[in-house]
Amino acid sequence: MDLVFSTDALDRAKRYAAWRDAICDVYVHVNVKADDPDNYDGFIRETQFGAVAMTECLVSQQLISRQKSHLSKLDKDCYYVQFIQSGSVNVLQSGDSFRTSAGVGALFCASEPYHLECMGKVQSYYLEIPRQAFGSRFPGGQAPLAATMSTGRGLGRIAVEFCSMLASQGTPLDAGIRARLGEELMDILALAFDSTQRDEPMSERVVQKARLRSVKAWIEDHLCDPALSPEMIAKNNAISLRYLHALFRLEGRSVSNWIWNRRIELGHDMLLRSDHDARSLTEIAYRVGFSSSSHFSTMFRRRFGIRPSDVIRGKTV
Repeated sequence: MDLVFSTDALDRAKRYAAWRDAICDVYVHVNVKADDPDNYDGFIRETQFGAVAMTECLVSQQLISRQKSHLSKLDKDCYYVQFIQSGSVNVLQSGDSFRTSAGVGALFCASEPYHLECMGKVQSYYLEIPRQAFGSRFPGGQAPLAATMSTGRGLGRIAVEFCSMLASQGTPLDAGIRARLGEELMDILALAFDSTQRDEPMSERVVQKARLRSVKAWIEDHLCDPALSPEMIAKNNAISLRYLHALFRLEGRSVSNWIWNRRIELGHDMLLRSDHDARSLTEIAYRVGFSSSSHFSTMFRRRFGIRPSDVIRGKTV
């Protein structure tokens, strides 16, 4: 993730003031009151996944408040989803109060006043999600104003694992791929919070679909690795090979078929674009995970009904 700000290089006596001036007054528009301003530590890292902004942050013990005076400075209407890695936070909004920790994720509205009581040093992920786009994924077209969910099992665990994977692997990805992953992330989060709100047991099929999204995101990140195989995918996603094949049967195709199809689509995109430095069709084929240009051409024609060279000629006409 890209570093936005860190207190590490600053003199300890200047850290809290620098944090407050650079982050609280400009970056997030909140008030803060640290319990021990002379011993303040903090950082913020950020990556954009399309409409979803993901930040990883460390803050010292403090009270964070977004008040009505801050709302006029906001340029977007959005929610926050909070996944804590260490420490705990009391969230207070609209008369509701709940504690979040490494086992409890939280949803609250960034466009309404709130208070966050950070207990000790807190390291966490925050997802800034457009309110309308997120709300449309819930029955009735509206997300709850504030909610919690368990992140230790089921959809909650899948959601936090997906978030963690995107945080560690997402930054180098193409902006278009990151935007698609952001849409997938909103889908998974809506499923998780809606299931918690309705307090209904999750069907195995719902869990499988959410798990499939997470596995697909991992594959996208390794799509061009020529060594990519079902065995490699299963091992790195902590599932059995049998379960992996069962997940893809939900879509009526094999995992290998899905991988080859995505590689062909990626190759097609490269053929249409002029911002890559591949010098030949063979190089494009290798870059998207094929072992030969002939195999790439055969499957490309089977998928699109034309040869890769036809796409290249069409660009020069």
